[in-house]
Amino acid sequence: MKIIDKLNEDRIHISFEVFPPKTDAGFEKVKDATDKIAQLNPSYISVTYGAGGGTSKNTAKIASHIKHELGVESLAHLTCASSTKEEVRQVIENLKQLEIENILALRGDIVPGMTFPSEERFHYAYELVEEIKKHGDFCIGAACYPEGHVENEHKEDDIKYLKQKVDSGVDFLTTQMFFDNDIHYNFLYRIREAGITVPVLPGIMPITTAAQMKRSQELSGTVFPRRFLALLDRFGDYPDAMKQAGIAYATDQIIDLLANGVKNIHVYSMNKPEVAAKIMENLSEVIKC
Repeated sequence: MKIIDKLNEDRIHISFEVFPPKTDAGFEKVKDATDKIAQLNPSYISVTYGAGGGTSKNTAKIASHIKHELGVESLAHLTCASSTKEEVRQVIENLKQLEIENILALRGDIVPGMTFPSEERFHYAYELVEEIKKHGDFCIGAACYPEGHVENEHKEDDIKYLKQKVDSGVDFLTTQMFFDNDIHYNFLYRIREAGITVPVLPGIMPITTAAQMKRSQELSGTVFPRRFLALLDRFGDYPDAMKQAGIAYATDQIIDLLANGVKNIHVYSMNKPEVAAKIMENLSEVIKC
């Protein structure tokens, strides 16, 4: 089933993200975590794509397992910066053979030491979207950045490029993590004013350790509000307490989004089924409304 068909339903959808192992040796551990998350009955599970193509084969393998063996719809990430155009086409063909209908099209990170841009690689996500559309009837998702992409100095430019990407054939958007819902609401207002009308899923990251917070800030440059920083100051040195507080904070974000009319939420699970399960437990009655 295409994810866009789910998102257009008049009901709440909660989805989760998992990432494949860096090596084949870790496959069973990731598979076990994915199986447990699938038991929570999410609307779909997305599978990330490794930088440098290192885990790309496992992306398709796990996405196929989710769809065909677990009976949950899957969304396979596909990045183009780390792969040649031919390699990208091979991945698309493989996903088609596996009957994966949904792809999240991303430029991806520039691998250190790699020559970019180059003629043998797609330079932008919109080019990847156009390429995917040439090769099959896929539902295509893309990323967006409520606080602005780190490579764009002006937010106006960021929205202009996002509009170009959506106009190339994107069916829905998923945001980078954020920790202040007002940032998301303001972002929605700005992109709707710019004519971007596709569904937008807020991406929620439960921060359960101090180290995870530091890593998240390094990767995304996201701003942590004072309310969240207070949790870190008080509970950061107590792992169990920080985990509980981080889950509560993410739950509160989701409840606020739902209360304000958002119906589709994407949770970055970090392959932690116990965190995903606790969030779903916290939302058990809320999502029935």
